[in-house]
Amino acid sequence: MTTYKSEFLNILSERGFIHQCSDYDGLDEKLATGGSQTGYIGFDATADSLHAGSLVQIMMLYWFQKTGHKPITLMGGGTTKVGDPSGKDEGRKMLNDATIAANIKGITWILSVFLKYGYGRNDAKLLNNADWLGNVNYIDFLREYGPHFTINRMMTFDSVKNRLEREQPLTFLEFNYMILQAYDFLELHRRYNVILQMGGSDQWGNIINGVELGRRKDSAQLYALTTPLLTTASGGKMGKTAEGTIWLDERKLPAYDYYQFWRNTEDADVPRFLKLFTTLPMDEIARLEQLQGEEINEAKKILAFEITRMCRGEHAAIQARNTATEVFEKGAVGTDLPTIHIEIDRLKRGAPVVDLLVETGLSASKGEARRLIQGGGARVNDIPVGGVEQTVSISDLSREGIIKISSGKKNHALVKIPA
Repeated sequence: MTTYKSEFLNILSERGFIHQCSDYDGLDEKLATGGSQTGYIGFDATADSLHAGSLVQIMMLYWFQKTGHKPITLMGGGTTKVGDPSGKDEGRKMLNDATIAANIKGITWILSVFLKYGYGRNDAKLLNNADWLGNVNYIDFLREYGPHFTINRMMTFDSVKNRLEREQPLTFLEFNYMILQAYDFLELHRRYNVILQMGGSDQWGNIINGVELGRRKDSAQLYALTTPLLTTASGGKMGKTAEGTIWLDERKLPAYDYYQFWRNTEDADVPRFLKLFTTLPMDEIARLEQLQGEEINEAKKILAFEITRMCRGEHAAIQARNTATEVFEKGAVGTDLPTIHIEIDRLKRGAPVVDLLVETGLSASKGEARRLIQGGGARVNDIPVGGVEQTVSISDLSREGIIKISSGKKNHALVKIPA
């Protein structure tokens, strides 16, 4: 492991955040001896919440602030209208201004959980690139900045090259994205003396364009720093599961489900995720890394609790942990499981299990629910469902007026009648 002068790069290095940097020595010197510096990450407003795939970037900003520097979170109010082709096979769906504004509001709320915003020296600052991109005169912009970008060079960047290699169309609209992102970096340097842009490895080309544009236009020394592409040990995409997206917002994913996602981490991923997604001391992580066999479940519980605590708060993390203990270790029905309410008359008639699996979110469709039942993965009150036509009735209610529906061994929901 490389040792740096700056606390920020040392933390990122030992925790596994660093993939590429445009100038390690220059950035290290600036961060170590130049006082508090300003860096940023951009977030396009394509949804009203961020998901677990954004956590690496969020934690980079967290450590940047913790080590005395000032993070800027740049909302893509302008670039969202264009669409970043990086890692995509098709153009982005066009969103109207109202939707983009609502999405920015949701994303901002999530970021405020991890970062301290305000007016202090290293308090985080929220900006929106629509403030300058919305006023750009197209002809003047092309004349001023177009000569600094060549098609030859742009064709070599992964965001363009990969799309073309997959024989997927790349629109001229999307082709402009990297120029606008480069201009963002220059504008932020001019307005707020930003010297560093961070992001995922798929953003390397876009960020380097900004570094080069700053040098050519303003003789500015700017820096790029990226994280590795994060996948699970089995090759899965971070933040996505068969059950759906792992949203950071409580309104889109209950704390219990969020906790269980991390509790079900593959064994091989536990040490890496402890370093990336928690603030536990490295010596404690080293101790947890040594756990093997059944003992690794203790490390998974700590991982799930710490990540849930940071994102959803201490109380939510404790509740989720207690519910998991009741369900999996005591065989009880956890009080924090996803819950739906149905009328008692519906139970008298017999409610199909297929329907309840869909309504509780345990299955995405009736077809998926039927396949689950046929494969022996569906249970009612911990008893396997006998067939796709099976229904539940009043006789299935517990003394507390609850029916427990399960998909496999780890996913559960409750059906209740209104009080």
